[in-house]
This record gives sequence, structure tokens and C-alpha cells, in this order.
Amino acid sequence: MRLVILGGPGAGKGTQAELLHRRLEVSWIATGDILRTAIAAKDADGDSQTELGRQAQNYVERGELVPDEVMIHFIRQRLLRADAASGWVLDGYPRTAFQAEELDFLLEDLHQHLDYAIALEAPESVLTRRSLARGREDDTPEAIQRRIALFLERTTPLLEYYEMRHRLIRINSDQPIDQVQQEILNHLGVG
Repeated sequence: MRLVILGGPGAGKGTQAELLHRRLEVSWIATGDILRTAIAAKDADGDSQTELGRQAQNYVERGELVPDEVMIHFIRQRLLRADAASGWVLDGYPRTAFQAEELDFLLEDLHQHLDYAIALEAPESVLTRRSLARGREDDTPEAIQRRIALFLERTTPLLEYYEMRHRLIRINSDQPIDQVQQEILNHLGVG
């Protein structure tokens, strides 16, 4: 099964992706981890950051989305790894309708298809509280507010993209974790 988990920062994407990864025995691909790895990567000489890592870091530090062409490159590299061949849960990508379309083109190239996009929905106050509670270095109040604003601005076209293709599952994520997971599994027909 190939799934994407959508939702604002703090919606529970990572939590639900990890649970789906375990339950469905598919790879969990978290774009946050991909970006942190890219930022930490060194060039061929091993003494300086890669160009793509530098580009990604500039955006991440400001709480902004990494440009589409950079993210698509990272996602392509990750989906080409052997562990992704039998299925995956993509956590944190796509974030725009353009990225969703690019992902579909990429999957077509790889002879794969997306089964569902799962939208985890919660009020903005819940997203802020949960994001602050994570305590990550890049989770400053300003960066969190910027991420939430960007997410809300781009959400409608992204959800419409998947809704028009009959691949969107909407889940209220402002409820206990196990209840959210059970609703997702029920929609996937594996509950």
C-alpha cells in the first residue's frame, strides 16, 4: 500500500505514519527526516555541507517550505531505495497541489501508484500546542505559526486535488491516537 499523510504541523502525521508503517509493514518516509539528513550531509570531501543541504537549511530555519524542485529531488531519491518498492507511508509530502501532481508523475515513472491521501484535520490551537510540545530545535513559536499559516494557505487546492481523484480520506485528528488510527484502518479496509 502507498499512502501520503497530510496535515498541519502537530496534526499527528508522524505518529499515525509510524503506526501505519508497523501495522501495514511498509516503509515510513518522513520528509522531516529526509531534510535533517540532507542538512547534515557532507560533500565528497567530507568537510562541508552539500549544496542541496545548504538550500534546504535556509528554508527550514525560517519555517518556510523547501522549494518544490529541491523536495521532488529528495523524494525521488528516497522512493528509489529498495525498501520503498513494496509500499510506503509518505509523511509530510506533498504540501502543495503542484507537488501532488509531481508525485503522481514520479510514481508513474516508477510504475507505482498512490492508494490514498489521508488528511489529518485539527484546529489551529491544537496544532500549535502539539508542535510546541515536541521541543524540536526548529519548533520556535514564530516558525510554528509560519508553518501553520503556510499549510492553511496551501491546503484547499491540495485536498481538492486528491478529492477530485477519489483518493482523499479525511480524519479528525483531535481525538485519542488509537481512535485516529482505527478510523484510518477502517477507511483503508484493514481495520
